[in-house]
Amino acid sequence: MISNNFKHVDNWVFDLDNTLYSPKVCLFDQIEKKMTDWISQNLSISKESADILRSDYWKKYGTSLAGLMREHQIEPEEYLSYVHDICFDNLTKNPELKNLIENLPGRKIVYTNGTAPYAKNVLSALGLLDVFSCIYGVEDANYNPKPEYKAYELVFKKDGLNPLTSAMFEDEPRNLKVPHQLGMKTIFVSPESKDEHYIDFHTSELSGFLKHLI
Repeated sequence: MISNNFKHVDNWVFDLDNTLYSPKVCLFDQIEKKMTDWISQNLSISKESADILRSDYWKKYGTSLAGLMREHQIEPEEYLSYVHDICFDNLTKNPELKNLIENLPGRKIVYTNGTAPYAKNVLSALGLLDVFSCIYGVEDANYNPKPEYKAYELVFKKDGLNPLTSAMFEDEPRNLKVPHQLGMKTIFVSPESKDEHYIDFHTSELSGFLKHLI
């Protein structure tokens, strides 16, 4: 039986990186390195300067890509193809998590600031691809990133999702602010807690939370 706090929920929206797998896997470290390499090569700056720029744009714009598009007018497709060309060997299939997500009542959705093809590669490596009815990437939001309101608006409209009957799982706390404003239940998935009014629940481990929820 589903927990009382979630009895109204029939749409379960999951972020991808560091949410559906542990940050200990360090998968995103590969992407950050490729981001730095791409910025260094294409802006003709040192790797040290490129790494600082990558981090600064992520903080200011939500993603490094958004900063590069707005400050340098880059085309996103080539950049995204390059940075998502990584090794997935560190990921292992997670049948327990698959079973838990399958047992949630309603639709299960992935919405990531990465691309949908990249998300499918990650989900395949985790053995979770068949669990989700829809997978949305940053391209589905016209490259507007979470936490921007417009990004959620575009993706949720495309999906037909009703936020009032939905829940969202995220490892990045600022990405839960708009979902909370829209009326979604928000779950922060991270080893570290964060005291923000727009976080309804916190868990250090997704599977453990879902066990208690179902």
